[in-house]
Amino acid sequence: MTVKDSSCNGVERLKEGNRRYLQVKNEIGDISPAVRRDTCVNGQKPFALIITCSDSRVIPEAIFQVGIGDLFVIRIAGNVIDNHQLGSIEYAADHLGVKLIVVLGHTHCGAVDAAISHNPEGYIRFITDEIKEAIGDTNDPYEASCRNVRHSIEAIEASKIIRHDEEEGLQVLGAVYDIETGEVHFLNR
Repeated sequence: MTVKDSSCNGVERLKEGNRRYLQVKNEIGDISPAVRRDTCVNGQKPFALIITCSDSRVIPEAIFQVGIGDLFVIRIAGNVIDNHQLGSIEYAADHLGVKLIVVLGHTHCGAVDAAISHNPEGYIRFITDEIKEAIGDTNDPYEASCRNVRHSIEAIEASKIIRHDEEEGLQVLGAVYDIETGEVHFLNR
């Protein structure tokens, strides 16, 4: 079975890609001219949607060792969810046929730290206020990241479209990327 085989389980494909990522220095999935042409002519068919932080150290295509057309990625500081992200999520599920959604938080997240330790001003408050609601009274950065991921999952699953798609086989999962080790830990609800 090839990595591109549609019968391959999406979660296992991400986990296998992360295992390869932990061993390589300069490798990524297929970004060849042939794949660029194919996705141009035939459109994109991502097997997973990743919602993750804008942090420059979190690169989903590298972390999961995939290439062009494999992932539909939404990046926003603190991986928070609002109506714009929900619209993109519904698009990926309903129009692109994505069957796996992963909210990917990470360790050493500046947005989570700001929510725990600071009272920022300006527009960043829209992000930190959402994270504060998600994390409650915890001051543990890892636990806060996990709670924030779960909060984002709840926001996604509030969508009637996503709930319907889950009944049809869509999976919505949470995970945390460890910036130091490179490992992705999938969360239990």
